[in-house]
Amino acid sequence: MAVHTVLFTGDSITDSGRRDDPDGLGDGYVRRLATAPALAGARVVNTGISGDLSSDLAVRWAGDVLAHAPAVLSVLIGINDVWRRYDGAGRVTSAAAYESTMRDTLNTLSPDVRLVLIEPFVLPADPMQQRWEAEDLGPKRAVVRSLAAAHGAVIVPAQDILSAAASREGSAALAPDGVHPSARGHQLLAEAWLAAVPPEWLRP
Repeated sequence: MAVHTVLFTGDSITDSGRRDDPDGLGDGYVRRLATAPALAGARVVNTGISGDLSSDLAVRWAGDVLAHAPAVLSVLIGINDVWRRYDGAGRVTSAAAYESTMRDTLNTLSPDVRLVLIEPFVLPADPMQQRWEAEDLGPKRAVVRSLAAAHGAVIVPAQDILSAAASREGSAALAPDGVHPSARGHQLLAEAWLAAVPPEWLRP
């Protein structure tokens, strides 16, 4: 019987220390999902790398994604494509460039792969981050939704879910720096993923 691999890739939110973890899972939402009953029997793989932009993920796509032949692939990438514009690096990735990179990358997948796209998100921790949505992140999130529709993928509406929770619990409780989730934020992200993904996708 073929191994039923559920692979998660992306940036630091997915990485979450997985390269220092003997299990290779990290201590974020991926670990919570790996131990969830819904994924029992699956081989869970985490290939997130902190700091990655969409272009970085594209470079390592063959080795870190395709080589694992996942049955289910979950991708969360894009916040660094926004952040590098504002953090002094001055590296601007337009929505069109982001879309082109993501489209070309996803087009290499076998049609049998069940695809999950998690929207990039921010829970503003300072005035600068409050500008991200309208100026940059919003259009990129629209790209993710468009790509999900084109590929028959499941979309995880992370921004809506985390923003709603932040209105009750406070942004700092979910992502102290606006980007990297706390333990609570990772738990909510894992729950959102499980709520969005059809259970039958996860069965070996």
